[in-house]
Amino acid sequence: MPVPADTVPEPLVMVDDPLRAAIRAEARALGFDTVGFARPAIGDAGTKLDAFLEAGWHGTMGWMERNAERRRDPHAIWPEARSVVLVGTNYAPKDDPLALLAHKDRGNISVYARSRDYHDVMKPRLRKLGEWLAREYRCEAKLFVDTAPVMEKPLAEQAGIGWRGKHTNLVSREFGSWLFLGALFTTLDLAPDVPEADHCGSCSRCLDICPTAAFPEPYRLDARRCISYLTIEHDGPIPEEFRAAMGNRIYGCDDCLAVCPWNKYASATKDYAFLPRAELTAPKLVELAGLDDASFRTLFAGSPIKRIGRERFIRNVTIALGNDRSPEARAALVRLTRDESPVVVEAARWGLARHGAHECQ
Repeated sequence: MPVPADTVPEPLVMVDDPLRAAIRAEARALGFDTVGFARPAIGDAGTKLDAFLEAGWHGTMGWMERNAERRRDPHAIWPEARSVVLVGTNYAPKDDPLALLAHKDRGNISVYARSRDYHDVMKPRLRKLGEWLAREYRCEAKLFVDTAPVMEKPLAEQAGIGWRGKHTNLVSREFGSWLFLGALFTTLDLAPDVPEADHCGSCSRCLDICPTAAFPEPYRLDARRCISYLTIEHDGPIPEEFRAAMGNRIYGCDDCLAVCPWNKYASATKDYAFLPRAELTAPKLVELAGLDDASFRTLFAGSPIKRIGRERFIRNVTIALGNDRSPEARAALVRLTRDESPVVVEAARWGLARHGAHECQ
C-alpha cells in the first residue's frame, strides 16, 4: 500500500516570481489544469531509456531507437532552449474505467481515446500560450505535444507536476493518473520548480493487475507484453499468448492507471473536449465488426483511433469477439473469416477455435 496521505510531506513549492506567475495564469486561462517549469534535462531517464532499448522492450517501435539521441537530451531538439514550461490537462473519467471489462459483448476503449484526439485540443492551446509568451516577453518558443522525441513524463517530473510511478506513467497528487501533457520550450531563463518525490511507497497494485505481466520489475515496462502496445503500436497478428488476456480491450488498456490509489484525489474532467463520446463509451463488438474502411473513418473522425487504421482496429475487435462466447459473436467471427485482410481472417479463425466452432465458408 502507498504511504497514507496524511503522512506524506507537503510538496516543496517555490514562490513564483512575477514572470512565472504570469505564465501560470495565462496557461490556466487557456484551459490547462497544472503548470510547471523545468530545465531542458531529463535526469536519469536517458539511462533508463538506454536499458529499455538494449533489452528490446520497445518491440516494433523502431522510431524510439532511431531518435534515441534526441530523446536523451532535449537540447539536441533545440539547442537554444533554456527552459521548458510543462502543462497538463485533466481527463479523469467520471466512472470506473474497468467496469466495462465484465461486459464481454462490448468493446473497452482506453479513457484517453473516448473523446476528441488530445493532440488536436492541446496543440492549439499550447500554440496560443507560446504566441503570448513570445509577444509579451520577446522570446522564442517551440511547442511539443507527443509529436517529437520529447520525453514529457521525465520533464513533468522535473517540473514538479508528478512522479513516474512503478507502472512508468506519471502520477499526480492532484490528478492521479489522468493528465495529458504538453511541453513549451523557450529561450526565456525561468527558475525551475522542485521535482516531485516518489510517493508510491510499497504499493504494487499497478504491477499486480497487469493482465499480461508486462512489468518485469517496478519502474520497468516490457512494451512487447503491454496491451496498449499490442492494440495500438503493433502491426500484424498479435501473439496468441496474449489474446485471451486482452479480453474485450480493443484500443489501449487502463488497468494499471485505474487502480492507482492516488486517483482518489482526482475529480472528473470538466473540459468539454475530453468528455466521452457516447458511441465510444460501450460500443457493441458485433456492430464494430461490420465497419468497412469508409464507415471506420467516419466513426472515428477526430479520434486517435483513426490513426491505427481499420485493419489493426478490426483485428482487435475480432480477438475480443473470440473472448466473447455468445452466438452473436460467433456469427460475427464467421463473417470476418471472409474479410479482405489476412490479419483479420487469421484472428477470426482463432476466435472460432476459441468458440469450439468450425469455420463456415
